[in-house]
Amino acid sequence: MVDEGEKKILEKYGEKLAKRIGEETEEKKPSGIFTREYEIFRKETLLITTSFYEKACKWAENLLLKFFKPKLKEEDVKKLEEAIKTAHLEITPISAACLGYVVLFFSIFLGIIISLFSFALTGSPSILSSILVIILGIFAIKPITNYPITVATKWRIEASNQMVPCILYVVMYMRHTSNLEHAIKFAGEHVGPPLALDLRKVFWDVEVKKYSTIRESLENYLNNWKKWNFEFVEAFHLIEASLHEADEKKRIATLEKALEIMLEGTYEKMLKFAHETKNPITMLHMFGVILPILGLIILPLLGSFMNVKWYHIGMLYNIALPIAVYYFGHTILVKRPTGYSQTKIEEKVKNYKELRMLTVYSGGTKKYVKPETIALLLILVFTLFGTIPLIIHVIYPDADFTLFENIKFLGYVKKKEGGYAGPFGLGATLFSFVITIGIAIGLGIAYKIKSKRLIRIRDRTKKLEKEFISAIFQLGSRIERGLPAELAFGRVAQDLGETPSGKFFSIVAANIKNLGMSLEDAIFNSKVGAITKFPSSVIETSMKILIGSAKKGPKIAAKSLMVLSDYLHRIEKVNERLKDLLAEIVSSMRAQINFLTPFIAGIVVGVGTMMVAIMGSLTAQISQLGEGTVEIGGFAAEDIVEMFPLEKMIPPFYFQLVVGFYVIEVIIVLTILANGIENGMDKLTGEYNLAKNLFKSPLMYVLIGIITTFIFNIIALKIGGVNLGGMGG
Repeated sequence: MVDEGEKKILEKYGEKLAKRIGEETEEKKPSGIFTREYEIFRKETLLITTSFYEKACKWAENLLLKFFKPKLKEEDVKKLEEAIKTAHLEITPISAACLGYVVLFFSIFLGIIISLFSFALTGSPSILSSILVIILGIFAIKPITNYPITVATKWRIEASNQMVPCILYVVMYMRHTSNLEHAIKFAGEHVGPPLALDLRKVFWDVEVKKYSTIRESLENYLNNWKKWNFEFVEAFHLIEASLHEADEKKRIATLEKALEIMLEGTYEKMLKFAHETKNPITMLHMFGVILPILGLIILPLLGSFMNVKWYHIGMLYNIALPIAVYYFGHTILVKRPTGYSQTKIEEKVKNYKELRMLTVYSGGTKKYVKPETIALLLILVFTLFGTIPLIIHVIYPDADFTLFENIKFLGYVKKKEGGYAGPFGLGATLFSFVITIGIAIGLGIAYKIKSKRLIRIRDRTKKLEKEFISAIFQLGSRIERGLPAELAFGRVAQDLGETPSGKFFSIVAANIKNLGMSLEDAIFNSKVGAITKFPSSVIETSMKILIGSAKKGPKIAAKSLMVLSDYLHRIEKVNERLKDLLAEIVSSMRAQINFLTPFIAGIVVGVGTMMVAIMGSLTAQISQLGEGTVEIGGFAAEDIVEMFPLEKMIPPFYFQLVVGFYVIEVIIVLTILANGIENGMDKLTGEYNLAKNLFKSPLMYVLIGIITTFIFNIIALKIGGVNLGGMGG
């Protein structure tokens, strides 16, 4: 018989044993919770635009297949199927092709409508506009059909940037627990989308009985990456091989080799990318930016003998060319190898949406204003002010006045067939710059509001992450000496002082001492936890590794932290080397954005307006001197003027708007590409850089444009007035 004392002892240790078994069972139970909401996670991860694209493809397929079935080459079908699978899209290659042809048919219909509308208003159909719209529709078929490939490419870039942390998390977990399934699950919970969605899909395929084991499902997934990132595949194979190592030292060495292969492979591929990218970037700038801008010089005269209108040039320069520049730049960007991803602030900051809006106080109540609303209001105000010359002409068609000498403010001229052409005046041209700078300022302020506060949090977090590498080593060292983790945080906080790492450790220590929290609550409590003040995936993962490994004993916890510190230090070194490799390319693109593009465009606007001003001055002088009185190079001056009639030229007002919009679009495209090359798919840094560049570069363009326009108009006045006067005499 068991006496009462022994019974109590048995009950006491029985409860502990049951608790321990419960914890182990919790670890070993299936990962249903991890994958149960795969479909929900898929929809949340994919962009809203992607979901819209899926619906559009299905709608186009239902509409078009009743009358016409697009034909695709077998190799194109295979590429699209692979891309659709990679991007987790719920469409087929045929539905993607159907959408492309629907856009073509819509462009044909739109072209016909434009011609009919033009005929109803002016009496002559706008054939050139219709042709341009239809040509755009024809050229849109291929990009729209291949959009899944574009989405898949973007997916691969984002996923590639998460592969180094993914391998790190798997290796760190398997150092203390040799379980591949739980290691992949641990990585999937911390690495974030889009790679997290892929890892969930690995489990999902097992649960729906597509594969019988995790290894089979993982092998199928890794096959997709053999062509794109072999280092990732090789690293996972080494991790799998570590499961068969009986000797603990060899097992750990195999795991470390996996991370080493990932890091070295990343550096070698980035070195190759840096060398191969210089020439394409130069070509992109020359053929996509400089030559098109220089080509604009002759366009004001082109309208005289080809009946080209300003909106035709707008379609080419403000729609077709920016798309072409982005497409060519994107082909460079997709070749960028994996890097080390930044912390995704949107996943870590609770009030992320509020921080991306302008905070205003009304009647003591806090309200949030969307930056898009502010941008739209600013653009409308600046546009209204910039269109004052047009408004004056609409109200008073014959109104005009002279600024100085013979330079007009509006400069409208009467057409032979009736009506007015213009405005050709200097005042109207200068007012057009207001619209350009208004659009740039509006967009710049919107991006600044979106990124300003978040970039401060991210910068503070990045500073902490750099210090944290040595801080967790100190923490691990203290725990290894036998100090409990709860006390170790306070001791390390004293050593680190007022540094960001010291503040983090102080918050943890204060929560434990003053609020009586457990170590886990002190760090991860949703209200007062230290992690809420420092939203970093690196810190969060480090602390979760500490909490998880502490359950297996202080020595394992200490060793895990010290090894993690070493791993993070190695990753940081590789990341700095990657930045050095890309520094020359990025600095070249910044020079293009901040100086070359706005400078050249500003001069081109001045030269273009000068040419129009010269023809206007010639026309005015000849009308005063009479016919046949002036000869230029053996030709009657009035004959030359007839070749380039002022009324058919592109007004400088609209010419500047086309150039100004193009400059803004090119700045946006080049900033996105420069950020992509330097930081991968880092949306926050991209928005912050756009905010800076949209203030500086368009302002430089406008200042140079105003100065050159003013100076060249005076030169044009002298050429048209003094020289003709001399020849007439």
